[in-house]
Amino acid sequence: MVVDSSALSLPANENFAKALQFIEEMTKNADKVQEKVLAEILAQNANTEYLQRFKLGGATDRDTFKSRVPIVTYEDLQPEIQRIANGDRSPIFCSHPISEFLTSSGTSAGERKLMPTIRQEMDRRQLLYSLLMPVMNLYVPGLDRGKGLYFLFVKAETKTPGGLLARPVLTSYYKSDHFKTRPYDPYNVYTSPDEAILCPDSFQSMYTQMLCGLLMRDEVLRVGAVFASGLLRAIKFLQQNWRHLAHDISTGSLNPRITDLSIKERMGKILKPNPNLAEFIINECEGENWEKIIPRIWPNTKYLDVIVTGAMAQYIPLLDFYSGGLPQACTMYASSECYFGLNLKPMTKPSEVSYTIMPNMGYFEFIPHDPANPVYPNRETVDLADVEVGREYELVVTTYSGLCRYRVGDILRVTEFHNSAPQFKFVRRKNVLLSIDADKTDESELQKAVENASVLLKDFNTTVVEYTSFADTSTIPGHYVIYWELLVKDPVNAPSDDVLAKCCFVMEESMNSVYRQCRVADNSVGPLEIRIVKNGTFEEVMDYAISRGASINQYKAPRCVSFTPIVELLDARVVSAYFSPAAPYWTPERRGGESAFYPTRRFFSASSSRVWVTGSLRFNSWAIFIIVGCLVGPLPLDHFDGRNTTVDPKQQISEKMK
Repeated sequence: MVVDSSALSLPANENFAKALQFIEEMTKNADKVQEKVLAEILAQNANTEYLQRFKLGGATDRDTFKSRVPIVTYEDLQPEIQRIANGDRSPIFCSHPISEFLTSSGTSAGERKLMPTIRQEMDRRQLLYSLLMPVMNLYVPGLDRGKGLYFLFVKAETKTPGGLLARPVLTSYYKSDHFKTRPYDPYNVYTSPDEAILCPDSFQSMYTQMLCGLLMRDEVLRVGAVFASGLLRAIKFLQQNWRHLAHDISTGSLNPRITDLSIKERMGKILKPNPNLAEFIINECEGENWEKIIPRIWPNTKYLDVIVTGAMAQYIPLLDFYSGGLPQACTMYASSECYFGLNLKPMTKPSEVSYTIMPNMGYFEFIPHDPANPVYPNRETVDLADVEVGREYELVVTTYSGLCRYRVGDILRVTEFHNSAPQFKFVRRKNVLLSIDADKTDESELQKAVENASVLLKDFNTTVVEYTSFADTSTIPGHYVIYWELLVKDPVNAPSDDVLAKCCFVMEESMNSVYRQCRVADNSVGPLEIRIVKNGTFEEVMDYAISRGASINQYKAPRCVSFTPIVELLDARVVSAYFSPAAPYWTPERRGGESAFYPTRRFFSASSSRVWVTGSLRFNSWAIFIIVGCLVGPLPLDHFDGRNTTVDPKQQISEKMK
């Protein structure tokens, strides 16, 4: 174990000094804190149904816990989670009552995962939030002399059949008293009024937040959003709406599309005629030169506060373009399951970001992960203080809310230690192939989508010889690109442009609910594109890989590419391209039936030219409202009573796209 014993320097601010001292105490005693945390969790939840199964006999030590309690995935816990959702209030996972479900961006059976949580967890999350600014102040002092322009949004929520709220973790926080009744803190003053942040309509929320950011442009010291993609969408929004915004500023009148009464009342106190500011905005935006637009409009900006690690790293070049290379600060590492830790060096380059896991947030274990051999028959885990620098691990967490030895799915690499606490670089989400925003598509989902779309090619005696994919973020929003090499056995009867466009649509219909939510409701993912490449293209890709050292015996076509030379090779062989002509079907409702976790889905069978509609459509009131604004797609084309039914795919698609 490598130890970096350098203490965080203490600032003059007494509260900040206490926060930094707390970080030092936790990280110097990481192993003891972990031992204590596990003992507290096991003692608190000793009489729960879940832990009683493993006959711990009141033991709270690590050895007994690891030897008797298995490592689990979400699918292992689904039956119990469903019971809680349906109203079972017995202590299944936790002795404290489950207060709500936090919806995850990860999916199971095509739907978002639901993570049970308790009220006490809000205090723990708030504690981690309180540590961020004391650390940032060490690197960027004076943030109390200005404001932060943050684009923050709530996503609509619903209740499970048992009456529990289900919503994203940040929506839970923004709607909590911790946020709404927070005391004044000069280091955390936002340009966006709470009324705008809490507005469920995405346009009204974004418009008002952008308008306020422009009105207070000279006070802004930092600009941010949760994810890099969110900040880029805000810039795109400015590009599309600057004329309306300038008009409002010039006249002191609010856009009539803003109908939320609380926003209108609040903006009545903020918005006053300012022709000079309006003229400035027009001059900056009308020339269509958007390079360095952030420092041009907000000249006092010191850094961007966005997540640019993991899949978000693909947006760094665009952020550099719009910001003129401003520092990009990644401040914390968290998920719906648990808040893990923070970045003690927030102004470091994105490629060098490491997060220090705070040992008081939960009990953490690590499964050794070898990128060259990711399947491990040996599931022995390593404790937080015993991981090794340079090694990769899969994160396993045990929480106060009752998750025990739960595989989060994150792959982390140890970079160094702060005192006795390791610091990790986020490598990737396990099994994720494509991601633009909150969407996460794995290889099996992509394969299924290709198979379903290929059904439409059978009438033309055409098959997909090979395919790969690419997350194209050169436009806002980004979109999936699927490269197809086709075998057309009868050129006279080749599939038409219309058929290939419909293939794009079918692929989108086959994607999981998070992808479809991003497409339909949040507009954070653009229409899927299929690019047809010349015959022999994938042989060229193989030749290129072999020339770089790949084994010809072990080579297989990659299902996703990001290496620029390969992307350029594929693009150079494109003969035609097609976009999905309509948005896929999406509804925020989780469909009922025997299991609320296995929604009814329409899918194209790869072995049939029919569309099967399976499962029950006995809808209940359970609807998971995830996406900002909750813009629901069209109603289902057909309603069924639970019997399997066949539908003509061509008729269904043509009706869908009318």
